[in-house]
Amino acid sequence: MVNSFSSENPAQTLSEVAERTGLTRATVRRVLLTLVELGYVSQRGRVFSLTPKVLDLGYSFLSSLRVVDLAQSSMERLAEVVAESSSMAVLDGSEIVYVARVPTKRIMTIALALGSRLPAYATSMGRVLLSGLPDPELDDYIARTEFEKLTPHTVTDRRRLRHLVRQCREDGFALVDQELEEGVRSIAAPIHNGKGIVIAALNVSCHASRVDVERMKVEFRPRLLETAAEITSRATAVSI
Repeated sequence: MVNSFSSENPAQTLSEVAERTGLTRATVRRVLLTLVELGYVSQRGRVFSLTPKVLDLGYSFLSSLRVVDLAQSSMERLAEVVAESSSMAVLDGSEIVYVARVPTKRIMTIALALGSRLPAYATSMGRVLLSGLPDPELDDYIARTEFEKLTPHTVTDRRRLRHLVRQCREDGFALVDQELEEGVRSIAAPIHNGKGIVIAALNVSCHASRVDVERMKVEFRPRLLETAAEITSRATAVSI
């Protein structure tokens, strides 16, 4: 329900929240009043809005992800070496959620921050995270997801996507060329825990006008894989 609030809809009535969430008015009223009592939502007359306290939920989640602390210094070095931004994300349903980010000073169209969500199928980190799913879960994701043509380059064919995810398993990385947004390229690698399970994805993203696909493969990929291996080693050492 909290997700119904956004920069476009920062304040809403009970009816508006019910319409956006698909829940009954009675359910929405009960939940909103509970959130008001807990301090996560404020109420002025008929209008509800989020309070700064809701940020505590996000910080609590991030603090529970030990891999973020283990990765920060490595990500900073990676971003400095390639002179492009580096991010880390985890899978949440059909989307990836950004949990760490070292931005470049270069200007890019897409604005990302901690907590940003993007569709998994159209991102390099998403494909890496999908590659870590068992086949039945991957098949379920592909069957239930509506694939939107975000750019002329977006892969929306289910068989093609399944092939790309499985190829990512074999290659150990995923490269996405302008599928999320025209002009944006990214390459990602998995972070594993001590049991070999993919727990996060690490990427380097750049503008297509600065870096071509071949350079990403030749220059960025080795450094990305080295950094991912370094973080995985730390995660394994502390038994994440």
